[in-house]
Amino acid sequence: MQETKRSKFTSFLFVLPYLAVFILFLLVPLLYGVYISFFDWDLLGAEHPFLGFRNYAKIFDPSTYFHSVFINGLVNTLQFVLYSVPCLVIGGLLLALLVQQLPDKLKGLFRTLFFISYSISVSVIAVLWLWLLDTNSGFVNFLFSKIGLDPVGWLTELPYAWVSIVAATVWWTVGFNMIIFINALNEVPEELYEAGSVDGASGWQKFTSITLPSIRPVMLFVLITSTIASFNIYGQPYLMTRGGPGTSTKVLLMEIVDQAFVQRKLGMASAMAILMSLIMIVISIIQFRLTRDKEGADAS
Repeated sequence: MQETKRSKFTSFLFVLPYLAVFILFLLVPLLYGVYISFFDWDLLGAEHPFLGFRNYAKIFDPSTYFHSVFINGLVNTLQFVLYSVPCLVIGGLLLALLVQQLPDKLKGLFRTLFFISYSISVSVIAVLWLWLLDTNSGFVNFLFSKIGLDPVGWLTELPYAWVSIVAATVWWTVGFNMIIFINALNEVPEELYEAGSVDGASGWQKFTSITLPSIRPVMLFVLITSTIASFNIYGQPYLMTRGGPGTSTKVLLMEIVDQAFVQRKLGMASAMAILMSLIMIVISIIQFRLTRDKEGADAS
């Protein structure tokens, strides 16, 4: 009994650092954010009048400025999610399949090459793509001028601004999904492919009947994590386009930061952030349910 208590206490000590960080940097700020969303919380003001749900009511009221700000940011964020998530999921899977076909001596090299961009900070990524895509001095438009083509406003015109942001994001983060998919592919039993070969299955049939069903839980994980990450986009549009042209690439997090630190309406910004979190949770649940229902239909 004494040994069991000592073992439990030792296990608790290992968990304690993570638990302390979770409470201090995630749970407490979350609860504090919910709390101040019920107040008219001026960042520099001494008094913070209680408003109840009025901040939330203003967001849902079509006649208010805050409704327009929130909807514009949400629509732009959803656009980015729709553009980027399929590229991140399908691109990560295709890269994983390509790397798996390489000789063993080259697999480690190409895994590193595709993943190394993920270790770079968003500010460096933005500077790199600004150097490539700047309208006046970018390398891509310089090449265009050499072959007689007109310069393209990659960061100042639609739809090129979205193309640039999505391209930078996919190049930056697709390597992470690739590594996850490679690990999933390595877990698929080789005997299944051998049985498929004996039955005369083609490569495509093996992929659709063996590979995809075997890695479906991992695909769901990648889909949900990519969606959450894309919803939290901020650095790329802020550093590359400043939300332009106009406000067409100003995503919801940019609007929230603007409300908090430019307009100094921290209560309204917190209300917007809470609603954004709820929307992300609902979308994740829908993705999970749709994927689970499809698995059940395939199994039956």
